[in-house]
Amino acid sequence: MELTKEKDQRNVTTLVEFILLGFSDVPKLQGFLFGVFLIIYVIILIGNFLIIILTKVDSSLQTPMYFFLGNFSALEICYVSVTIPRLLADLCRQNRNISFLACATQMYFFLVLGATECFILTAMSYDRYVAICNPLLYPLIMNTELCMQLATGCWISAVPVHIGFTYLIFSLPFCGPNQLDHFFCDIPPVLKLACGNTFVIEMLIYVVAVLVVTIPFMLILGSYVKIISTILKLPSATGRAKAFSTCSSHLMVVTLFFGSGIITYMRPKSSHSVGMDKFFSLFYTIVTPMFNPLIYCLRNKDVMVALKKFLSKWVLS
Repeated sequence: MELTKEKDQRNVTTLVEFILLGFSDVPKLQGFLFGVFLIIYVIILIGNFLIIILTKVDSSLQTPMYFFLGNFSALEICYVSVTIPRLLADLCRQNRNISFLACATQMYFFLVLGATECFILTAMSYDRYVAICNPLLYPLIMNTELCMQLATGCWISAVPVHIGFTYLIFSLPFCGPNQLDHFFCDIPPVLKLACGNTFVIEMLIYVVAVLVVTIPFMLILGSYVKIISTILKLPSATGRAKAFSTCSSHLMVVTLFFGSGIITYMRPKSSHSVGMDKFFSLFYTIVTPMFNPLIYCLRNKDVMVALKKFLSKWVLS
C-alpha cells in the first residue's frame, strides 16, 4: 500500500508538460487553417495599430472616447498575441509540447488581458453614458486625470486576482494523460486533465467570472438602458441618429465579446464538449478581435475621416 502511494506521487510529479492537440484531428486542413489565421492576425495587427496611430496624430480624435479606443486597440494586440503566434507555430510542426510554466504563463496573460478587456469596455460605456446623459458636464467629469485613472485601473486591477487563480489551477495534481485537446491553455481543457478534486476551482471560476465578466456586463447594460432612454427623449430624429451612432460600434463589440465569453465560461459543465469549446474559443480569441477594428473604422465617421487624411498624407509623402 505504501509503495503504491509513493508510485502515484512519483507519477504526479513526472508530468512536466502538456501536448496541445489544437487542430491535429484535421491534418489535411493544417495549411488552410494556417493561411486563414495568419491573414486574420495581420488584419488585427494592422487595424489596431492604425487606430492607435490615428488617436495619437489626429487632433479631432484626442478626446476621452478615442483615448479609451486607443487603449482598447493596444489591448487587442496583446490579447491576440498570447494565442495566435503559438497556434500558427503549432500548425507548422509535429512537436506541440508546452511546458507547465509556458502553459501557466499563457493562461495567466490570457485571463488578465481578457479581464482587462471587460473593464475597458465598461469604462468606454461609462464615457458614452456621461457624453449622452450629461453632455454639459462631460468635459468636467471626463477630464484627463479621471481618464488616466480609469485606464490604469483597467490595466492593473486583474493582475493580482489572476496570479493567485492561475497558481491554484497549476497547483492541482496532473497524473493522467497530458494531451490538451485545445489550441491554447484555457481553463476547461486544463482542468479536465487534473486528477485531484477540482470542485473548489470550479466554484472559484464562477466567482471570478461574476467579478470580471458578469458585473462589468451588468454595468454596461445599465449604462445603455440610460443611454437609450435619453436618446429616445431627444426631439429630433437627426439628433437621435447622431447620438446612437456614437454608441453603436461599442455596443456591437460588447455584444460579440461578452456574448461568446459568457456562453463559454458560465454554461454548465455538463454541456461542455471539445468541439463547442474550440468553436467558442476561436470566436472570442480570434474572430471577435478581427471584427473590432473593422467595426470601429467602418461604422465611425470620425475615424474614417481621420484615416482618409492620414492615408492621403502618407501617400503624398
